[in-house]
Amino acid sequence: MTEFDPAKHTVVPSRTFADLWVGEVFNAPSRTVTDAHAAAFQTVSADNHPIHYDAVYARAHGHPAPVVHGLQVLAFTAPGATLFPQYIGDVFVAFAGLTAEFHKEVNAGDTLYPSLTVIGLEPQDGTGIVTTRATVHNQRGELVLSGEHRYVLKL
Repeated sequence: MTEFDPAKHTVVPSRTFADLWVGEVFNAPSRTVTDAHAAAFQTVSADNHPIHYDAVYARAHGHPAPVVHGLQVLAFTAPGATLFPQYIGDVFVAFAGLTAEFHKEVNAGDTLYPSLTVIGLEPQDGTGIVTTRATVHNQRGELVLSGEHRYVLKL
């Protein structure tokens, strides 16, 4: 009988900071946001503004439907939504920071396409900073969110 080896149960081969390159893209599978997703996020975030759940209120304020929380859209850019942490799991140290800009509203029924693109690699003493451009497009190809993430990895 063969010895069990948990290291053979990875999704992709592990990589190091030195194995990454500027321009490398980590896409996430598309996800269609539903009313149930929005309601669950509202519960977790405790954001009870009616723009997020009251269709009449949303329409009265110029929106076609309740607006999905911006932080929920941002969550779709979490590294774990892509294969990125599968590649760098053994060398990951910390999520160091992020920026985000919201360009278009998202409503239930929209399908989102998140992506992380490596735009910077800065080696430091024993670690390296990886900067990625985070984007989310909707089913119409419109950019709904953009920003940057920074991660600290062991060298």
